[in-house]
Amino acid sequence: MSLLELVLFFIVFLVISGLLHRFLYKKSFKYSLRKANPNAERWSSQSKPVSGGITFYLMFLLSVISYFFIFKNEGLDNQFIIPFFIIITLSFLMGLADDIINSSPYFKLFVQILSGFILIKFGIIIDLFSNPYLNYAITIFWIVGIMNSINMIDNMDAISSLITISILIIVLSLIVFIGHFDVFLLFVLLATLASLLSFLIFNWYPAKMYMGDSGSQFIGALLALFGILFFWNSGDTEITGVFRKFITVLLAFLVPIVDTTTVTLNRILKGKSPFQGGRDHTTHHLSYMGMSERGIAIFLFSLSLFSGLLSFYVINYVQDWKIFQIILLGLFVISVFSFLFSITKIYKPKK
Repeated sequence: MSLLELVLFFIVFLVISGLLHRFLYKKSFKYSLRKANPNAERWSSQSKPVSGGITFYLMFLLSVISYFFIFKNEGLDNQFIIPFFIIITLSFLMGLADDIINSSPYFKLFVQILSGFILIKFGIIIDLFSNPYLNYAITIFWIVGIMNSINMIDNMDAISSLITISILIIVLSLIVFIGHFDVFLLFVLLATLASLLSFLIFNWYPAKMYMGDSGSQFIGALLALFGILFFWNSGDTEITGVFRKFITVLLAFLVPIVDTTTVTLNRILKGKSPFQGGRDHTTHHLSYMGMSERGIAIFLFSLSLFSGLLSFYVINYVQDWKIFQIILLGLFVISVFSFLFSITKIYKPKK
């Protein structure tokens, strides 16, 4: 497909997703598409529509239909369609169930682990070691971790949307840089990116609508899949080395990984469950420090995009590691973690 055709598809996806968001936003006041915040998991306490994830999923379906419409029977040979459809559908429905009936965390964990096994069944595996079972374990841990990480950081207006957009921009850059790409994956990426950009109209502070668990689980599953295909398996392990792959992934997903690690460590140190909700995320402590909600969103988006660009640099330009590259990238990661972790110890909510 030509660049012009892809741009036109993106514009169509952008318009349709915007109309869907607007339609569902209006209908949410009539039907049960709203969710209160009794456990203070979000920064805002108001009951607001959580229908953003529904549009994300509908746009995913539209991208699949568009792909089949263009490539017809040839599309059936694509190796990614079935596993993507199964895992993203499972994740979306699991999140939607939680939005409607507040499902058990054990049910969500079961679906996430099941998604990992489905990935393994279809051969989408993190390829790091010669031992396949170790690779299977890392694959399951990855998809469970990222799905929960995106869900956890969806706690303040526009945060998870912007972080996801920053990661998808890097994936799109990798596709453009490589020059040859899977059109199905590109369609899914463009549809998701379009739905997130149009969602910002409703999700930017002060938000009118949230993506809900249906949205965060959908996004988490999609990012986990893209993470495996474009970052974990970005090169031959024997050539690039395991360390290079770890630093590539860490840079691409730095903000959600640091936030989840910080929250988990703090809660364990306090004797609390890391799975409970609360206003103890890095986003919240940036607010306690004095940053505005808009400022926090812009800061974390900029940090995530810059870190992602470093990941892009490592994938495309670092073949033989030099000591100064290891030191600089290591210092960057340590500095980001140290800063975000330290503010959780220094800045507390006013009593």
